[in-house]
Amino acid sequence: MSLFLDALLDSPLDDSIRGVPPGAAPLRLRDVGARGWRPAAGDMALPVLTLDEDAFAANRDLIFAYARRHGVALAPHAKTPMAPQIASALVEAGAWGATVANLQQAAVLLRAGVTRLILANEIGGRASGERLGALLAAHPGADLRAFADSPAAVETLAAAARAAGRRLPVLVEVGAGRAGARDRAAVDAILAAVVRHPGLLVLDGVATYEGAVATADPAETAANIAALMDRTAETFALVRALAPERPLLLTAGGSAFFDMVVTGLAPVAATDGNATLVLRSGAIFFHDHGVYERALGALDARQGFACGGATAADFRPALRLWAEVLTRPEPELAICGFGMRDASFDQDLPRPLRVHRDGTALSAEGLRVTRLNDQHAFVAVPGGHELAGHDLAVGDIIEFGISHPCTCIDRWRVLFGLGADGRVRSAYRTFFG
Repeated sequence: MSLFLDALLDSPLDDSIRGVPPGAAPLRLRDVGARGWRPAAGDMALPVLTLDEDAFAANRDLIFAYARRHGVALAPHAKTPMAPQIASALVEAGAWGATVANLQQAAVLLRAGVTRLILANEIGGRASGERLGALLAAHPGADLRAFADSPAAVETLAAAARAAGRRLPVLVEVGAGRAGARDRAAVDAILAAVVRHPGLLVLDGVATYEGAVATADPAETAANIAALMDRTAETFALVRALAPERPLLLTAGGSAFFDMVVTGLAPVAATDGNATLVLRSGAIFFHDHGVYERALGALDARQGFACGGATAADFRPALRLWAEVLTRPEPELAICGFGMRDASFDQDLPRPLRVHRDGTALSAEGLRVTRLNDQHAFVAVPGGHELAGHDLAVGDIIEFGISHPCTCIDRWRVLFGLGADGRVRSAYRTFFG
C-alpha cells in the first residue's frame, strides 16, 4: 500500500461529511465499520450514497473473467468513482492499469501508487503539456500513455516529454462524434508529427472510443462501431509499420459496447502477436438501475457477453441512495430529502426500490420520482396514501437505485461500502477536484 493510501485510511471522518450523524465523534476512515451504521435503520444522516460491496466484487469478477476468456486486458476508467482506494484494489485484483481523463485524475492515482495509466483524452496546449511533464518528473516510475488526435496535440505531448526529461508513449486517437482523427490524412499528419520528435515521443499504439458513435438505432450503432473498428485497425497497421518491434496497445471500450470492440479488435491484436487490446470500461463495476441496465440488456439481446454460462444480466447494480420522506403535502405526493446535489439525473431519475420502516423492508411498487429540485425529490404515490398495503409516512426511508454512476458518485466526498447485512463496513474517499 502506498503512503498516500495509508494516510488516506487514517484521515478523519466527521459530521461535515454527508452520511455521518451530526455530533458523532470523529473517526478514521479505516475504522468506520466499527460503528455498525445501517442506513436502512436511520443510523446515518440522510441522504447518503452507498456501495453494495458484494455486488461490486461480483461485477469485478465477472468482467475480469470475460477479459481472460477473450484474451484482453482491463484499464478501468477511474473517472467513474475517482476513489484511489478502488482503483488500487482493481489493479491488485488483476487490472492491467487504470484510465484517467485529465491531469488532476492522473495526479491522484500516481500519488496512490497506480503508476500504469492511460490518459484517455487530449489535454490542451503547451502549458498543459508542461504541467504533465512536471507531474511525470515528480513520479519517475509513472508508465503513462497519452492520446493525440492532431499535430497540435502531439506538440503538447512533446512539451510534456521535454519537461519530464524522458520519452512519452503516444496513442494515436481515431474517432468520430467526439475527439479523434477523422480520416487517413489526419492520421498521417499525427504520425508525421510524432516522428519529428524521436528523442521525445514514441508511437505506442492506437486508441478510440466506440460510445461516441452510438445512436438510438441498434443497427446503425453496430454499423458505426464496425466502421470505427475498421479505421482503428487500419491506423494500427500504419503505426506498426513505423514501430515494427515495439509492443503496442489497441485500446477502446466503455461499458455498453465493449463486446463490439472485442469482435472488431481482438483479432487484430492476436494476428499481430505483439499487441494488447485494453478495454477501458469503468461504470460496468457499478452497473445501475437505468442507462447501463438497458445497455447490458441490449448486450444480452445481441448475445454479446460470451463468458461461459454467464450473461450480462448477472451484473448487479451496486449503488444505492437512501433518503427520508420529509412530507406528504398531497395524497399522491411525497417529498424526499435529496435532489440534484445528491443524485444523477442526466440519464433517468432515481428509481425507488424499497421502503424501510422500523427495521422492516416494504414494497415501493408504484412509487416514481417525477422531478428533482436542488435538495428535494418529488415522488408520485399512486392511489393516494395506500401503497402495496401500507401508508407511506413521514420518516420512512426510501432506498433508491440510480442511473449513470459517473454523474452520481461525483456529488459525494465519501462513498460508504455496505456488507451483506446492510451495515457500513468501509468508506471510500473520492477526489473529483
